[in-house]
Amino acid sequence: MNVSTSDLLLWVAFPYVCLAVFVVGHVWRWRQDQFGWTSHTSQLLEHRWLRWGGPLFHLGAFAVIAGHVVGLAVPASWTEAVGVSEHAYHTTAVWLGSVAGVAMVTGLGMLCARRLLTRRVRLTTDRSDKLLFPLLAATVLLGITATAAHNVLGGGYDYRETVSVWFRGVFALQPQPDAISGAPLLFRLHALTACLLFAAWPFTRLVHVWSVPLGYLTRPYLVYRRRSRTVGVAAPARTPEKAR
Repeated sequence: MNVSTSDLLLWVAFPYVCLAVFVVGHVWRWRQDQFGWTSHTSQLLEHRWLRWGGPLFHLGAFAVIAGHVVGLAVPASWTEAVGVSEHAYHTTAVWLGSVAGVAMVTGLGMLCARRLLTRRVRLTTDRSDKLLFPLLAATVLLGITATAAHNVLGGGYDYRETVSVWFRGVFALQPQPDAISGAPLLFRLHALTACLLFAAWPFTRLVHVWSVPLGYLTRPYLVYRRRSRTVGVAAPARTPEKAR
């Protein structure tokens, strides 16, 4: 296997550096900035754009993440073993992924427009937001563009034979840079921006993903009782004494 130095740097060293920053950064953030471990919501400042953009972005993101988990982490032999043919998987992944991607992009576009056009929200934008929003937008748009160019408008590209093999190899500590080095440019750029997104994750509002309030599911109900109005006994009125 002949692997160039640039491929080793891009597809072996760079992903592991980003993963190390991801892990160490979360530990540092938790120890140094627990009070900042939130989504920094600005709902009180503006809610009309957020009312539609927030659900579209989050629902689309959940669907996209689920699709990536299946497509990258699950080998094709596993899906075929449970009766899902490659053609059925490819068709379902392309169309469901496209719908989820469009919803995510639409929601993200509304959230970005809200932050740029609403002065009160724009004033709450910090340096981490100025890094996060462009990086997140680039990652999402590159992924959708790659899917549209190769699997919707093009002749089709099976990333499970290249990108997925590289992805699983990184986490199995058996990196295979040659598996992704020959992938189309859009897929490679999408993978690189995703690595950068993971590296930036601990230092942005994305940390609130790990603060899912699961405790609410098992927390006992709060009991509210109406305060009864107590009627006091009036003291007898004193009659003034006659002046002597």
